[in-house]
Amino acid sequence: MQPFSYLRVDRVEDAITAIQVPRSRFIAGGTNLVDLMKGGVEQPVLLVDITHLPLASVTELPDGGVRVGALARNSDLANHPLIRTRYPLLSQAFLAGASPQLRNMASVGGNLMQRTRCGYFTDAAFPACNKRAPGTGCGALLGYNRTHAIFGASDQCVATHPSDMCVALAALDATVTVQSARGERQIALTDFHRLPGATPQRDTALAPDELIVGVYLPPAKPGTRSHYLKVRDRASYAFALVSVATVVRLSGDRVDDARIVLGGVAHKPWRVIAAERALVGRSLDPVSIDAAARVAIEGARPLKDNRYKVELARQSVARALRVAGGVA
Repeated sequence: MQPFSYLRVDRVEDAITAIQVPRSRFIAGGTNLVDLMKGGVEQPVLLVDITHLPLASVTELPDGGVRVGALARNSDLANHPLIRTRYPLLSQAFLAGASPQLRNMASVGGNLMQRTRCGYFTDAAFPACNKRAPGTGCGALLGYNRTHAIFGASDQCVATHPSDMCVALAALDATVTVQSARGERQIALTDFHRLPGATPQRDTALAPDELIVGVYLPPAKPGTRSHYLKVRDRASYAFALVSVATVVRLSGDRVDDARIVLGGVAHKPWRVIAAERALVGRSLDPVSIDAAARVAIEGARPLKDNRYKVELARQSVARALRVAGGVA
């Protein structure tokens, strides 16, 4: 690990000022950043400790929505009464992620800022990684790529986004609030993370001087059902091979609205709008579910070792929809 300076701040304004130093990084729980620093992947010259900022509250809003502070811990949110009752999908996603020890440390803002990554990225001794060292190539393209992307990848990077929380937030139409010296702005969760394109080293739409201060969850509507499904190699402490967050709003047995977001298959949470549209206005039955699941995998571009993900994604979408709708 390279030497670095450390600064603890107690005000949002001080955090925004401190981050102006080149190669500085915010740190809260540090569950991703510290690992990458130990491996020599991240080499900040200054860590700005934001754990004492007043950003850990969970607030019910007048419109029925909920505002979650960026420093709220994953374990606290998983068991928070407002989250468990109004957004059970998010609680399920939190409990599917990492381990209890990591959830006790990990914050919402830190979870949002997890690096999209793969083994070639986290191994600093491996030379070819455009995300870690732009212009060096992508070792995973011709290497071992069993866990890599089947959607939205480029010839620069085929890594996948690791977060469970972000997949659920995308399905809940969440919005991220960020702040800088220029003021505050809102970023839809579906726009917060980026596809690799020609600049895979850029994971998010966040500017270097912006601080995540909270996440807004819109009001849960009557008739809404949801489910989070995660398929992985082992039952805990493993990233998703494929995950699905699905939300359906029903009138009787008819689908009025739907959200289907896949995890473990792209550089960001992958929303499948065409599959959602295939459900709207139809009964939520085995026929419509299977049709939507087939639509969900259209356009998949598997690599030599991850072709199994296409069928796994189709079956996972179908299963998540059946569980959400209580369809046998």
